[in-house]
Amino acid sequence: MASERPISRYSFLPKWLSWLDFLGFLEKDPFGNSLFIKRLLISGIGWFTYWRFTVVNKTVIEGIEHLENLPDNNVLFLSNHQTYFADVISFYHIFSSVKWGFKSTIVPPLYLLAPRARSYYVAASETMKAGIVPKLFGLGGALTVERSWRAEGKNVKRERDSKAGDKVYQALGHGWVVSFPQGTTSPYAPIRKGTAHLILENNPIVIPVVINGFRRAFDKKGLRFKKRNTTLTVRFKAPIEFDQSMSVEEMVERIRKEIEQEIPYDKMKWMQGEGEG
Repeated sequence: MASERPISRYSFLPKWLSWLDFLGFLEKDPFGNSLFIKRLLISGIGWFTYWRFTVVNKTVIEGIEHLENLPDNNVLFLSNHQTYFADVISFYHIFSSVKWGFKSTIVPPLYLLAPRARSYYVAASETMKAGIVPKLFGLGGALTVERSWRAEGKNVKRERDSKAGDKVYQALGHGWVVSFPQGTTSPYAPIRKGTAHLILENNPIVIPVVINGFRRAFDKKGLRFKKRNTTLTVRFKAPIEFDQSMSVEEMVERIRKEIEQEIPYDKMKWMQGEGEG
């Protein structure tokens, strides 16, 4: 079971004056960013992208009941990954709609008048530096990490980013965090063991998510259309209960199963055949 964790609150005002900011205009996140500015940014991106998920394509949301009674912080969402940004943007739409009490829908977009700002997502540093648009999206709550196994499209081997765990710890103390445990948009990629360590260190509520259709609808970055009139599905599942006796390897396999990234039997046989050849 996840442990109760008090919400970390911050203000640009001195502690003895913070009560004056009862509307939260001067409240900040753990990284010193204004929540008011962040909320405006998320709202702007939300209005700009809304039609992508509702007019050009159709978004189907399942399992919303697993989000309705969650605490305001220390919740970790683990999802498979299909595009760099469209996946994350869809989560922000859904989280904000849940905040407003919507049931399995992001129509109409009234929730964008005051979207949820206590949301974060884990992203590769190199992805968030590649252009103005990624940098803009990064201000919406990116927790940038240096991948130890891949850089600039090539496999590498370097030391684990020691600051990554601290960033996630702070973000979980303040709100919800979305992580893609495969660390890549490639299907059936291995689950990174660092995800299991994050769970052990923070003991959050862990919500598995399975998405589909994004790879068909958008390009790899999730910024351009590939196929319109695509059904985008986002399915939230019941929280994962981890047995305290489970090893890191067992946790990794449980996560793989929950986000449905086990290699299909026919694909496994094909891969084995290729290896034998």
